[in-house]
Amino acid sequence: MATESDLVNEINPVDFIHLLEYLEYSRIKVKDAMKDFHAGGKLVHHRFGDRIDATGFSLFLKNYLEVDDFPADLSQRLYWYFQRSERSGPDTSPHCKDGGVSLKAVLCYFSILEDGNPRDKLEYTFKLYDKDDNGLLDSKEVDKIVTQMMQAAEYLGWDVTELKPVLQDMLKAIDVDSSGTVTHREWIQGGLNNIPLLVLLGLKVAEKDGQHVWRMKNFNRPTYCFVCQKMMLGLRKQGLSCNFCKYTVHSSCANKNHTPCVRTFVRSKTEIGRHSDCVPLGSSHCDCERLQRHILPPWAICAMDQADSISGSSLGENYMLNINSDGHVLQIFPVTDTHPLLVFVNPKSGGKQGKRVLRKFQYLLNPRQVYSLDNGGPNPGLQLFQNLHKYRILVCGGDGTVGWVLDAIDKADMVIRAPVAVLPLGTGNDLARCLHWGGGYEGSDLTEILQQIEESTLVLMDRWSLRVIQADVEDEGDPVPNDIINNYFSIGVDASIAHQFHVMREKDPQKFNSRARNKLWYFQLATSETVSASCRNLKECLSIECCGVPVDLSRLSLEGVAVLNIPSMHGGSNLWGETKSVEKLNKWQEVTVDPDALEMCSQDMNDKLLEVVGLESVVEMGQIYTGLKSKAHRLGQAAHVTIRTCKTLPMQIDGEPWMQPPCTIHITHKNQANMLMAPAKTLGCFLK
Repeated sequence: MATESDLVNEINPVDFIHLLEYLEYSRIKVKDAMKDFHAGGKLVHHRFGDRIDATGFSLFLKNYLEVDDFPADLSQRLYWYFQRSERSGPDTSPHCKDGGVSLKAVLCYFSILEDGNPRDKLEYTFKLYDKDDNGLLDSKEVDKIVTQMMQAAEYLGWDVTELKPVLQDMLKAIDVDSSGTVTHREWIQGGLNNIPLLVLLGLKVAEKDGQHVWRMKNFNRPTYCFVCQKMMLGLRKQGLSCNFCKYTVHSSCANKNHTPCVRTFVRSKTEIGRHSDCVPLGSSHCDCERLQRHILPPWAICAMDQADSISGSSLGENYMLNINSDGHVLQIFPVTDTHPLLVFVNPKSGGKQGKRVLRKFQYLLNPRQVYSLDNGGPNPGLQLFQNLHKYRILVCGGDGTVGWVLDAIDKADMVIRAPVAVLPLGTGNDLARCLHWGGGYEGSDLTEILQQIEESTLVLMDRWSLRVIQADVEDEGDPVPNDIINNYFSIGVDASIAHQFHVMREKDPQKFNSRARNKLWYFQLATSETVSASCRNLKECLSIECCGVPVDLSRLSLEGVAVLNIPSMHGGSNLWGETKSVEKLNKWQEVTVDPDALEMCSQDMNDKLLEVVGLESVVEMGQIYTGLKSKAHRLGQAAHVTIRTCKTLPMQIDGEPWMQPPCTIHITHKNQANMLMAPAKTLGCFLK
């Protein structure tokens, strides 16, 4: 039997929650991280046969979870867990001779945490709690579960004053035959139907129509349970609330019979569904009040037999067929005089803002209109809406998220390319500023945002292709992050700062989870760059051509060069500057490099022209940002830009940096995207 000191070294539910939090920030899949142990991989010397040693396991966790300071004690407990889970019999201590751990076991475990269903994760937790490996949870192990669950609940911020009896009753209910022990089958079957347990372990059941999507919530005003009608008491998270319909219950009432969640579609043409706000009105049809033009009502989406979907074309042009994630084949009926909103949310943008925005839109709109980009990216939503003729898209995230959705629209070859609005959740949000959506969402009422979308105007935005040809294919550099420019491309001082920030964030992403904190990091790195001046004499390392015409750099001392598509960079700096209307050239010209003529060239995001500017230093960047200087050095305006470099330099596309060996760069026009510009009375283009 393992000693008490051994049990201290076992992983527990708090560790489980920690792992899920680390996985939430990581962008690497375990199958890709495992390649480091294959021939030629950087961790292959830690592998022997199909096993890896403790050092290799620790390095794997740091690489896989993208964090350099992963807790050593948690790494050790995980290592011992894998060793113990492989052995038969309860009498083996984790401190026995180190024989490594199975690569297959590690791969399976983290694959379950990444993509596993609740049944698989409950399987894991049973093994976690079954300390003596006898296939039963006895009374002592059940008591241990209650204690550890209390610790996990406290870590998550639950109000635990009345939680212990709730947990005891919950586990008692799982013991169906009242034998005093919980079998493996009882744990799995009972766990799948036990809402507080699933929520506490962070497990999500499939989101089926009419099923609540629960989360723990802190209620800062008097709130009553919908089941027992009693007030939610406590100082912290006192109960469960549904993301879709705000149905609220005590943890102890969650497993009791309750009203189903709002419907998101109907199962026949004769069946009527209504939006939750309209149910009290008693109307058979839902006008959704002020959100009517944005909502895809439940009665506009109908399930049909899969056999019928094969011959869907016979239904006529007014019907759109889609297979939903829970297996339903959906038939969408267009609603006259509406422009339903397709919402994409990056839950990792803006710290925790993304998750809050996701929940709010799931409540305000039909949840089938709102997609987390964590779940399959933009494609599921685009497929659902692909044949709808009148709809709009709202992207909630940073500029990179907007680019992701625009790329997906290109690759999907959409017949109808819906216009895109932006709710800025990133750090720079330069595109959102130019489209008048502001420099960052500050938590205002989302119905106001929807009203602004209703009043917005359609504008076109140029998009540019970037092709990088390395001078020596054997030179090692970072992969180019993207081949499309929406906002800007730059080389030199600002890209150096962005690259340093990127490296730091890759090492420890949890330290970069708020817009304010990210700006402080940028300020610190910019100050350091001012002293080091790592990109001085940049003009000696590159040459620029605008439509084949060389740009004269001899008169300038530059540390940076930027190629602009929009009038905002660095979180609100207009590097090209304003051009007085009386000076603007009326005739479109493919290329302008003459300094005097450039002073009369204005900038427009849909003129199929790029602007090229030079930056003297970090200090100049700060002066332009604060308004002490009106613009950077105008170098050229052209429909095609070529840049040649002769040394490794920092570069960035739309805020995504990399180190690039000597190369030739060609930037050419790709296409134009349909965007929505907010009414001018909103936050403004260059809000800092």
